[in-house]
Amino acid sequence: MPTETPDSGLHDGDSDPVSGASTDTGAADVQGVAAAEQRRLCVIGLGNPGLRYARTRHNIGFHVLDRLADMLNIRESSFVTNHYQAFGRHGDWSVILCKPWTYMNLSGEAVILLMDQLDLRPAELLVVYDEVQLPLGHLRLRSRGSDGGHNGLASVIMETGTDRIPRLRCGVDFSTESPDLAEYVLSPFKEEELPHAAAMIDRAAEAAIAIMDIGMQRAMNVFNTPPTTQQDSL
Repeated sequence: MPTETPDSGLHDGDSDPVSGASTDTGAADVQGVAAAEQRRLCVIGLGNPGLRYARTRHNIGFHVLDRLADMLNIRESSFVTNHYQAFGRHGDWSVILCKPWTYMNLSGEAVILLMDQLDLRPAELLVVYDEVQLPLGHLRLRSRGSDGGHNGLASVIMETGTDRIPRLRCGVDFSTESPDLAEYVLSPFKEEELPHAAAMIDRAAEAAIAIMDIGMQRAMNVFNTPPTTQQDSL
């Protein structure tokens, strides 16, 4: 996905990301995949655009998408209206990555545009986002459900008209020391939390790949459990 710049602050990884310049290659590839009716997974990482929010808890979805792009060796992306999109392969799966470049509470506008563009079904999506009701490091995969108070997912559900949208919740906890939830999720991880957050990002990217490898139900059985100490969990 694109390199972090004042206009497109996206990538925190150690790999060599490409610029956010527009390219027609990915769209052509996806059209070919759609024509062949091959299996597709569209992973949507939720967050807020810009350097101000790049390292905050609320942007964990962006970081998971960056890690997944690294794991799948996806190096090119393009900007379309209100989101970044990138395309790749995993086995016989076509993989689409999307970062809504709206603010969090308007994420659904980017998602519905991408769905219309590529004729995606809700079941082909996986929305990745932060979850304050889970301890740091814990993951929850679900195939449907309410928004649980998350504004980004609420926007996606509203725009698509269905709650049957697979999602991956990434635990960021909610410190009782913080007087305000919005202030908490828009703040960066503490130094001592960074190794645990990094391990969760890796595990979340692995969960997305597992959906393609072993299916949603089996992936839920594997990843909807507390991470082990070997995974640097709290």
